[in-house]
Amino acid sequence: MQMDAFQGAARLIGMSDAIWARHAHPLSVWSRMLAAPLIFICLWSPVWIGWYGVGLIGMAILWMWLNPRLTPPPKTGRSWASKGVIGERIFINRKAVPVPEGYKRAALLTSTLSGLFMIGFVIAYIRLEVLAAALAWHGSAVAKYWFVDRMALLAETMQDRHPVYAAWLAGDWSATLDEAGETAESS
Repeated sequence: MQMDAFQGAARLIGMSDAIWARHAHPLSVWSRMLAAPLIFICLWSPVWIGWYGVGLIGMAILWMWLNPRLTPPPKTGRSWASKGVIGERIFINRKAVPVPEGYKRAALLTSTLSGLFMIGFVIAYIRLEVLAAALAWHGSAVAKYWFVDRMALLAETMQDRHPVYAAWLAGDWSATLDEAGETAESS
């Protein structure tokens, strides 16, 4: 099965079944969202404090990698934040278990918007335009939050279409899928 950008991103940061379950904890989701302004400051810090800022950028990257690994799996997947993560996982599996077309379009739209804002951030960063960079960075973050919201709705929509999806929403993180969308042994 050919990998797409969503699957590639998950694989790049090493998202195993256990890490997906931990990332579904609302504390993981909300702490990532609330960290967006701080990460912006870390990225901008070399402009203000020179090479010392590179260490702050390293810390921001480390935080993004560590965050989904620090919390325990939630007792249930029923919170908006948990459903957003579960929906993202369902979306990544859409080739094996098809999802409604509207969710594919929503994911493409929100991800494209996020990417365009990020391009704007890079351009503003190169030009040292802090206000434009801040607006673009946070525009990208808002598009990502919109993506999470659409994925939360996807999780609700798909819970009756596959027993593993219903299990995740119920907090059964031992339920897993193989690449064909079949129930598999937990990894």
